[in-house]
Amino acid sequence: MPEPELPEDADAGGLDRSLRTELRTLSKENAEGVGGHLVMVGRLLDAEDFDLALAHAEAAARRAGRVAGVRETLGVVYYRRGEWSKALAEFRTARRLSGSQHLLPLMADVERGLGRPERALELAASPEAARLAAAEQVELAIVVAGARGDLGQHAAGVLHLEELARRSTATQPWAARLRYAYAAALEADGQTEKAQEWFARAAEVDARAETDAAELLGRSDEAWVVDLGDGEEDDTGGEPPS
Repeated sequence: MPEPELPEDADAGGLDRSLRTELRTLSKENAEGVGGHLVMVGRLLDAEDFDLALAHAEAAARRAGRVAGVRETLGVVYYRRGEWSKALAEFRTARRLSGSQHLLPLMADVERGLGRPERALELAASPEAARLAAAEQVELAIVVAGARGDLGQHAAGVLHLEELARRSTATQPWAARLRYAYAAALEADGQTEKAQEWFARAAEVDARAETDAAELLGRSDEAWVVDLGDGEEDDTGGEPPS
């Protein structure tokens, strides 16, 4: 099949180091081509051009179908497109090829997309999930809260995120998403006033606009600061609070 054109600045050098390492199993020429397609996937996902992103991801997969990172990238494109069954198939393949469990949060969220929140909860309760890195544990906790909401267990969703959200710090890369998810769980549970407080807490740390918390609060065009009043300490990462 004809491949989408690669611009001259689509250089594999801009890829994550671990992915560049995976591509070393290929010939130099093929690695450069695959890397270029993966770079374009990232750019096009940022631009929300999902059709062209898929074309580049499929081209990379045809060239390097046994490279875990390539199959993961194709899965992410399907995920962003809402093609849940295809995303799950690619994530499973990538997990099998790599032996890594880091895709469990995405796989659990795909199960939600497929209308199987119980299966998402099973994945979250697996022994493999307990060994995830800190950021992935937080992402999985957010998925679990969503799955509880899917099942109408809104109070359980709130409880699942409460301690994590309260102990989150502004410097943790997941803080905005976690606080936003907690606010959404509170809102679904009917705790509107408290939800507004936590949407504000999410917006206050959302420097990269990962959420629409500021827009929900009607403050997206204003400069404002929220007094958290929770004695947060500076923390750049590490294990999430238990």
